[in-house]
Amino acid sequence: DVQLQASGGGLVQAGGSLRLSCAAFGFTFDDYAIGWFRQAPGKEREGVSCINHDDGTTYYSDSVKGRFTISSDHAKNTAYLQMNNLKPEDTAVYYCTADPSLCYRDYVRDDGEFWGQGTLVTVSS
Repeated sequence: DVQLQASGGGLVQAGGSLRLSCAAFGFTFDDYAIGWFRQAPGKEREGVSCINHDDGTTYYSDSVKGRFTISSDHAKNTAYLQMNNLKPEDTAVYYCTADPSLCYRDYVRDDGEFWGQGTLVTVSS
């Protein structure tokens, strides 16, 4: 079965760090780009970051650029989102998604083929 398992969320103080993981099962990880989205209560889903495994292209939204880093471990079929200098406005449920044509230099598509279940990140002030 195809699965994306997101994990690593939690409660952290402002200025702290968390690393989210997105483990992929049931499809060829190298053939898919991985994206991270988040949705805060009462807000629309926001594309945060993505990585294209074909050419290494990465994308970051302006709201996280310079604080978040996306990476992949192909041996573990897992993508990561390292989040540093977290702010209360980063509080949201974070989702990972996978699709062959997901990630571009200036944006990440929000209609990925596969989606994980979400992991909650709460940043206290």
